[in-house]
Amino acid sequence: MIVTRAPGKLYVAGEYAVVEPGEPAVLIAVDRYLTVRLSESTGSGRIRSGEYGSAALEWTRAADGVSMLLEHQSADYVFSALQVVESLRDERGIPARYFDLDISSELDDAQGRKFGLGSSAAVTVAVIEALDQFYGLGLDSIERFKVALLATIRISPNASGGDLAASTFGGWVLYTAPDRAALRRELEAGSVSEALAADAWDLHSVTRLPDPVGLELLVGWTGSPASTNRLVDSVRGNGREATTAHELFLQESRQNVDALVTALQGEDADGVLTRIRTARRLLQQLGESSGIRLETPALTALCDAAEAHGAAGKPSGAGGGDCGIVLVPETVERRQILSAWETHDIRLLDLSVHPPQGALDEQ
Repeated sequence: MIVTRAPGKLYVAGEYAVVEPGEPAVLIAVDRYLTVRLSESTGSGRIRSGEYGSAALEWTRAADGVSMLLEHQSADYVFSALQVVESLRDERGIPARYFDLDISSELDDAQGRKFGLGSSAAVTVAVIEALDQFYGLGLDSIERFKVALLATIRISPNASGGDLAASTFGGWVLYTAPDRAALRRELEAGSVSEALAADAWDLHSVTRLPDPVGLELLVGWTGSPASTNRLVDSVRGNGREATTAHELFLQESRQNVDALVTALQGEDADGVLTRIRTARRLLQQLGESSGIRLETPALTALCDAAEAHGAAGKPSGAGGGDCGIVLVPETVERRQILSAWETHDIRLLDLSVHPPQGALDEQ
């Protein structure tokens, strides 16, 4: 039995901008996990997950020994991860084997509602790590991240990969995305090995950041799920005016993320709070310019309660629902914020930052 797990994630700043190659964002990994248990099987394999209902998905191999056939076709992240790793295994001359996967998650509530903590990324990362161990591929953490992003963009071409980076490397990270359109062309035209070595990775980076000093993290869940892909597509807009507004947003987001990184590295708590508030304002302006409500009434209440008591809050990720984050100075009593959240049915999630993991010195 091979057991792997991957943490969820939250965006701190730079969401929406990060979908453009080379644009920075800050994320954290959190200590809620998705777990994968892999065991060898014969003749066929099975995948069990709450996402698929009570029955397991059965899979077999096609005649080429690489392609995988599901009993019921499903174009999801798990199957994409399996296909990419199986292709890499074949390219390296490693014999195929059958296996079962059992997937369990802490990234949703008892009713199956997702918290917005990046379950798609976490399952992709955990599945790839399990298969890496099963086949003895010997991938380092950076290679596993890259394989995870290749698998993800087969399903969601605009995905930045920031959530994959947080789930792979843990802690606080500064992330910039590669050119995913170019990577997808490389993957479709050649091998996984060639895509892993492509020049399209040049704009990609992951840098460790220190935890903020003198600030406590609170995470509130509004109970309203958001569609990241739909919202990302909507805010880009069309026409010259929309393009100009988006370019201004990218510039201001980049400057704010850079200043946030400086504040974190300089242990400047007040500077961090200022940058969190600025990140919120930028998302509000982006929503207004695109005609999309990124900050729902519940998220507004969550953030306003933080600001009213000397803390700083913002939606995390796509907005439109899901989670908001708050950083609270040591001089502020959290109970005042939590009391305001209760009146708006905002649930405090019991989360901490998952510690750093894996090496980042060979990107």
